[in-house]
Amino acid sequence: MLDTANIIRPGLFRHLIIIIYDLLLLLACLLLATLVIVALNRGEAIGQGNPFFIVYLFGVSFAFYGWFWTHGGQTLGMRTWKVTLYSRHHHIVNWRQALLRFVVSILAWVPFGFGIWWQYLHKNNQSWPDKLSGTYLHYAKKAINKPLSRLS
Repeated sequence: MLDTANIIRPGLFRHLIIIIYDLLLLLACLLLATLVIVALNRGEAIGQGNPFFIVYLFGVSFAFYGWFWTHGGQTLGMRTWKVTLYSRHHHIVNWRQALLRFVVSILAWVPFGFGIWWQYLHKNNQSWPDKLSGTYLHYAKKAINKPLSRLS
């Protein structure tokens, strides 16, 4: 079981900055993904409300977050602000947990972000994505970031 005494949750400011940082990076990825689709469509615009395009963009978004979460537990925003996503048993998050967290995170923002704010209102300090995916965020004050690649 999870030992909650050793978990340091990121504060509200840190959490919001990470969300904004990662959304900017995701926006760049979505623009690139759109460029690829428009290029494959011989330069023609994609029709408004095209369900395949919307599913494609959600797929790209999940690939962005899922890859980072399953490969070290940190998006670039989380890495910058020394926050890591762990499985309930302090393991690396698997793809199933990443998918659950991604889907529940979208649903948690729908009612004015209530599912995210829940971690600051409830006694167990877990947001809906944390609780339903079996994951938690941990802020390590003294974390030293490892290089992203051998070239770093």
